[in-house]
Amino acid sequence: MAPIRKKRPARPQVEPDFLGSEPPPQTGTTFNIWYNKWAGGDHEAYQQTKAKGRCNIARDSGYTKADGVSGSHFCLFFARGLCPRGADCTYLHRLPRPDTIVSPNVDCFGRDKFSGYRDDMGGVGSFLRQNRTVYIGRIHVTDDIEEIVARHFAEWGKIERIRVLNSRGVAFVTYVNEANAEFAKEAMAHQSLDHDEVLNVRWATEDPNPMARAREARRIEEQAAEAIRRALPAEFIAEIEGKDPEARKRRKVQSSYGLEGYEAPDEIYFAQGPNAINPAGRQGYEVDHQEQAMIEDGTAGESEVPAAQEQQQSLPQSAGVFSSSTLAALSKAKIAVSSKPATPASTGPLVAYDSDDDE
Repeated sequence: MAPIRKKRPARPQVEPDFLGSEPPPQTGTTFNIWYNKWAGGDHEAYQQTKAKGRCNIARDSGYTKADGVSGSHFCLFFARGLCPRGADCTYLHRLPRPDTIVSPNVDCFGRDKFSGYRDDMGGVGSFLRQNRTVYIGRIHVTDDIEEIVARHFAEWGKIERIRVLNSRGVAFVTYVNEANAEFAKEAMAHQSLDHDEVLNVRWATEDPNPMARAREARRIEEQAAEAIRRALPAEFIAEIEGKDPEARKRRKVQSSYGLEGYEAPDEIYFAQGPNAINPAGRQGYEVDHQEQAMIEDGTAGESEVPAAQEQQQSLPQSAGVFSSSTLAALSKAKIAVSSKPATPASTGPLVAYDSDDDE
């Protein structure tokens, strides 16, 4: 039996002394020592400064110290092709996988997100919106621009959709995972494609197209359904989707409720609560005490407790306009019913005589 080959260690991309403390190229009139960059002058000059390195996934990826630590983030310098530590790095040197889970408050590199985007749509991004689309500008316009963009950006993850504006040299690339879009934005910033252009890679603004919004909402629903499917047992999923023949036969019998040819729909069969028809749906909603229903003559059913029977028998069967059931309810409510005092009978010859005269 051949031994299992371990994954190779990550290689250093640059020499340790490559990342020195040399100031950036002058692009303005005043150098800010706090932010280590030039202020004022031509802002576009900084955007057209070519990157110092480029990541090669097939050659540079490998295991690091971060692979043994749960919840490790990806190396930002590795994405830019400038990490000198190799296997000794405390961050991951590989691409985000489809099952990579990152907190919505940070990006895949562990940097904190903000509530809104920058004015130039650069930076880390926003935690209020899941953005999987990057904007690519300054592309050299050629006849095969679509193939060039797809070839270069497919290196950073699975792509869902690519839209290229040939006449303007602009492209929009949408990845399946947001983590791959974050990785691609840093890896392709200030890079070149097949020509000597310097790309301007930014986050894409929200697409105002109603079809795009509906497509994004449908994707989020499918993603949530897939997460629920992975969390539930396989036999339960098979029963819901009708892939288990035994469960299908069992449901057909149980959901008929004694009616030939009837099968209850999902909203009735899987309903839960005290009024659910399915006995399994009523579990946990049982009432501890339930009064016995009274029949028309005011007597309880045969399952009435003996104490209630004695109390029922001790009550008079009829008292004027009140029935025995009414008196039973009044006695339980502890309401005193007083009878109207009787008018004393008059004696003498002037019975029922009335006059306003005093005489």
